[in-house]
Amino acid sequence: MTDFAQTARNATAKMRDLFAATPLQRNDFLSARFDADIWLKREDLSPVRSYKIRGAFNAMTKALATQPNQSTFVCASAGNHAQGVAFNCRHFGVKGVIFMPVTTPQQKIDKTHAFGGDAVTIKLVGDYFDDTLAAAQKYCAKVGGHFLSPFDDNDVIEGQASVVVEILNELPSAPDMVILPVGGGGLSAGVLSYFGSEAPAIDVRLVEPKGGTSLAAALANGSPVTLDRVDNFVDGAAVARIGEKTFAVLRDVSPDKVMDVQEDRICTTMVEMLNVEGIVLEPAGALSIDVLTDLKDQIRGKTVVCVTSGGNFDFERLPEVKERALRFSGLKKYLILRMPQRPGALKEFLGLLGPDDDIARFEYLKKSARNYGTVLIGIESKDRGSLLDLLDRMSTKDFAFQDITDNEALAEFLV
Repeated sequence: MTDFAQTARNATAKMRDLFAATPLQRNDFLSARFDADIWLKREDLSPVRSYKIRGAFNAMTKALATQPNQSTFVCASAGNHAQGVAFNCRHFGVKGVIFMPVTTPQQKIDKTHAFGGDAVTIKLVGDYFDDTLAAAQKYCAKVGGHFLSPFDDNDVIEGQASVVVEILNELPSAPDMVILPVGGGGLSAGVLSYFGSEAPAIDVRLVEPKGGTSLAAALANGSPVTLDRVDNFVDGAAVARIGEKTFAVLRDVSPDKVMDVQEDRICTTMVEMLNVEGIVLEPAGALSIDVLTDLKDQIRGKTVVCVTSGGNFDFERLPEVKERALRFSGLKKYLILRMPQRPGALKEFLGLLGPDDDIARFEYLKKSARNYGTVLIGIESKDRGSLLDLLDRMSTKDFAFQDITDNEALAEFLV
């Protein structure tokens, strides 16, 4: 057994003083759909509803072992890492100073306060995370604190490996495949480091959001690169640059083992898991389940573990998630419609609707022309084919239209 594997096991054992192993649950719904034995490692059911508590615990344990007088821990985070650090600060009885962007939703601030109690102080600094990070590091140096990186730290990587230590302890035999989400790379680096000596035959797939493929970019470049643009919707995994220490572990991963999934499709998985299974997942937490669709021919008859990395979902975002899911599934369309300005035109248009078609939005945009009016219209249906049939019927009538459902710029501005 390698030193890494042994220390990962030791870290896992110590965590039992903080929280019980998260559940590893067979999911009958997914197993039936994909004709496979699908298990979910429910990191969304940790005390802070994400696996981030693990790396923070291990890093703080080691720091306090070598620096017993260290009383201040500092981090920069607007999400799960902040909550994991806060929980651990209260556990260890040390002071935590957590820097968050000014734009952080109040719900995340309140949850971090709740986990840390009097042990933590939250400082809102900067509109963008880079500014927040710089302020945190400057403050940490000033007070002589210990900075806790969310992923690019060897002790954090070692702590995250506890996820797979638990998986192998709980399953009667090793799974054929383990699927992990990738952001900064802490979890995937920990798991692959452990598997390297303990279970090298297990097939590991790493999943990134399409709007934040920092690992794929680093593999193509041979070293970490900073993405020009990141879609922050999958905020738990949308990272502009993979960590240096994590990439040192991940650099030999075959590019065909790294996959990406579209943000709107992730929304369909989040909605389905909530409606069918009653499981609340944040976007990053749904990555490993969502990619099963792309792996369906490879996993048939196999045992697969999906790590659901987090469930810190603000339900104020649910309307957006449902909206994106409907649009991706073809159950909702947004059109710019040229409505003829003549008696009976609106009635004629309404007559084109199918029995399951519903107008969700109807708004005149302008009335400058004399012979027609421009309308923004949103239409929902229970069946994708019904909407396609409606568009065909509209094309045969005197209703010119433009489908802006997939036009990101127009939809963002108008919808």
